[in-house]
Amino acid sequence: MLKYQQIAAAIEKYIEDHALQQGDKLPVLETLMAQFEVSKSTITKSLELLEKKGVVFQVRGSGIFVRRHKRKGYISLFSNQGFKKDLEDFHLTSEVIELNVRKPSQEAALNLTIDENDDVYFVKRVRYINGQTLCLEESYYNKSIITYLNKEIVSESIFHYIREGLGLKIGFSDLYLHVGLLTEEEAAYLGLKKGMPKLHVETIFHLTNGKPFDFSKITYNYEQSQFVIQTNSF
Repeated sequence: MLKYQQIAAAIEKYIEDHALQQGDKLPVLETLMAQFEVSKSTITKSLELLEKKGVVFQVRGSGIFVRRHKRKGYISLFSNQGFKKDLEDFHLTSEVIELNVRKPSQEAALNLTIDENDDVYFVKRVRYINGQTLCLEESYYNKSIITYLNKEIVSESIFHYIREGLGLKIGFSDLYLHVGLLTEEEAAYLGLKKGMPKLHVETIFHLTNGKPFDFSKITYNYEQSQFVIQTNSF
C-alpha cells in the first residue's frame, strides 16, 4: 500500500472510531501534513482518494468535511474493495460450489485479454447475508496474476487475500448491468422461482497497472439486494 493510501485509510479509521457524521469538519490540510509528516501533494492525493470513495468532501476556503449519508446494508456498485467491506456489520458467508483451474471461456478470455489456452481459476459460489441468499457469483481469475487460490480463501474475502496475501494493488473496474429474469439454475441457487426478476452485473477488475485480473458475473437475489451509487461533482 502506497503512503497516500495508508494515510487515506488512517483518516477513514479516524472517522469511524470517532463516529463522525455528515458535515463534521476534519483537521485542515496543514494539520494533516504535520500529523503524517508528508508533503501537501501526498495529503492531497489521500483526500482525492477519499472523495472518490464518498468518505469526505472539500469546500474551497472552508475545509474538509465528512460525507456520511451511508445506509446500513447497502452495497456500493462502484467500490473495488469487495462488498464484504460494505456489509461488515452483517454476517456474510459463502458456499463454494466450484473451484478449479481451467481454460477460460471465449467471453472470459476476451474480457481478461488473455488467450483461450491460458489458465484461469474459476470460482462459483453463493453468497449469503444473515443466512439469506444474496447472490450467485461466477468469477474467472487470470492465473498468471492470481497465482494461488484455495477453498479457505474463496470462502472468505478474495479481494482481501489479493491485497494482503499477494500484495497486489487493485485499481479500477468496468461495470455492466442488466435486469432480466432468473434461469432455472440461477433460481435454484438463490432459492427463488424461475422467471423472477434479477439484477445481473458483469465486472472486469484491473490492477493499478491496467492489467485485468478478474472477470465476474454476479446474479443478485432481488429480495436481499440494496445498492448505492455515490457521485462527485459534475
